[in-house]
Order: sequence, then structure tokens, then C-alpha cells
Amino acid sequence: MVTKACILSVSGPILTPGERVLFSAHDPWGVILMGRSCVSKSQIRQLVADIWDATGRATLIFIDQEGGRVARLKAPEWPLFPRGEDYALVYQSDRERGLEAAWLGHRLIAAELASLSIHADCAPVVDLPVPGAHDVIGDRAFGTEPEQVADIARAALKGLADGGVAGVVKHIPGHGRSMSDSHLELPRVTAGANELARDFDAFARLADAPMAMTAHIAYDSIDPGVAATLSPAVIQGIIRERIGFDGLLMTDDLGMRALGGSLTTRADGAIAAGCDVLLHCSGFLKAPDEILAEMAEVAEASPFLADKALQRAQRAEAMSTAQMPFDGQAGWARFHELFPEFRAMA
Repeated sequence: MVTKACILSVSGPILTPGERVLFSAHDPWGVILMGRSCVSKSQIRQLVADIWDATGRATLIFIDQEGGRVARLKAPEWPLFPRGEDYALVYQSDRERGLEAAWLGHRLIAAELASLSIHADCAPVVDLPVPGAHDVIGDRAFGTEPEQVADIARAALKGLADGGVAGVVKHIPGHGRSMSDSHLELPRVTAGANELARDFDAFARLADAPMAMTAHIAYDSIDPGVAATLSPAVIQGIIRERIGFDGLLMTDDLGMRALGGSLTTRADGAIAAGCDVLLHCSGFLKAPDEILAEMAEVAEASPFLADKALQRAQRAEAMSTAQMPFDGQAGWARFHELFPEFRAMA
């Protein structure tokens, strides 16, 4: 069986018989766990074991665990972690303390994830929010200046990597100027080249990241009315050439309403534009049968990983297992010492 170029989701806390058949038939490159699939540590471990049994291999498991409001693993079963904005505030008062806090916070996240056999995190956010923009990014951001955001994001990526978890920078080439939520509609960014250069610069400083997730945003000055995920002009001209990113490029969730047409049309368009892997989270669906039907549609539309995409996938996988020695208890003590502001909030 040949691995398909998709990351699929699971409809709930257990793998249904239909999902088992689907995963066995299509062998998705990855599986992402949404909040609906995260109840307890023992439950997630069993779910991952069942996914691996269905695919016949240690399929890479993804999750969104940024900290703050975007966290699939929630208290009290799991620790709280800071928002991007919290790290930014520490960094602005003391750069070295901010960088150590970002590294350690993400090293602690990695310890939680790796203990569950989750080795890929859809974090950090590298978007630069602007005044008046929709708060879909907002306090998730590490600031508003490219150098600062990239500086903190690099520390976050290293913290994850040191814990055996590959990071996914998002949302390339920039979601911070969005005036609407791409979960609900296609945002249009009217900024010109000079303004967009700041957004692109943040990502260019992290061009060696193992993976990145696209933005479902249309940039009027580049490809009017076409979401970046579906735009060769954005993916080839901006992400690959101008930004210089050569890691694995995955779509944001194909189920989001920013993209028009059928799932098959979206999937075909994303691959044709230059995305390596298709992501499907089924965030707008509740019934397991509906989620399964959409996953099957995306799986059917996912071509086998091409040579270049396969090389990128192998690089990402290689970065997702090399865990460095770490004393978690001492790590938490140091984190609270570094970050008394967050301890008070938590």
C-alpha cells in the first residue's frame, strides 16, 4: 500500500469501524486529533494505538497545541500554556528571558505530546496582526514586528524539536491582515507589496522550518480572489521563491468555508498549486458518518506523495523523534521562575 498525501481527522475519542477501514485502505500520511478526540491521556494513547494498527505503521500524529485559546489538550487533564502574546510581553521586557520562556514552554508542550505519541504540533503562529484586523489571530501572535515574531517562533520550534515534536509554522505567507475569519469566508487582503513584505519577512526568517501550513487568504496584489492555498502565484512565487521555504507545505483545513467548490475541487486545486499534503479536520461537521464521508472524499482526491514531497515528508518525520534528555519537574520549576506572570494567571 502506498501512503496518500493527506492528513485526516478522527470523528471522536475512539476509532470507528468505518474510520479503521478508511485508514487501512488509504494509509494517510498523517492523522490530526481535534478537541473532540481528546478526553484523557489513556484514551488518546489507545486511539493512537488503534490508528497505527489500522495503517500498519507509526503514522505521524498531529495536533493544534499552541497554548492560550488554541489548545486541544485542555485543563484539568493537561497543563495550561501561555498565549503567544504572553511570550511577546516577556520578550519585550527582557529578550533573553522571553526566548528561554518560549523554548521551555514549547519543550514542556512537547513532553506532553510525546508521552501520547503525538509528534507533530501545528504551531507556532508566525502571523503579524495589524490594527483593526479580525481577532482570529490576535493574542495568538508573538508580536507585530517580523524580527521579534521570528525570534520567538524559532525558540518555540527548537523547544518542540528538542522534545521530539516537529513544528508547523502557520499561516504562510501571512494571515495577520485578515479582516474576517477564514473558517467562515474567504478574507481578502488589499495591502500592497511594501506592506506584505513585512509579513513575508517573518516567514523568510524561518524558511528552514520542517513544515508550514497555508493561509486561506486572497491577496489582491498577487492573485485577486484566489485563496493562497489554491494559488500557484502565491505558493510558487511567494512561498517557495520569495520566502524560500522548502519544507513540507500542508493546506489549512480543506473543510473551511473560505474555499469554494467541492472538497475534490479544493483538493485538486491545492495539489495543482503546489501544496504537498492535504489537511482535513471536519471542523464544521458533528455526525461521524458525515466526517467519514468527507475524509473519504479527501483521501480519494489525494495523489501519492511525489518525489519532492516525499523528501520533504521524510525530513519532517526525521525531526519528529529525536527527543533530548529532559527533567520535566525541573523544567516546570524553571518555567514558573522565568514566567511568574503566567503562574499568577494560571
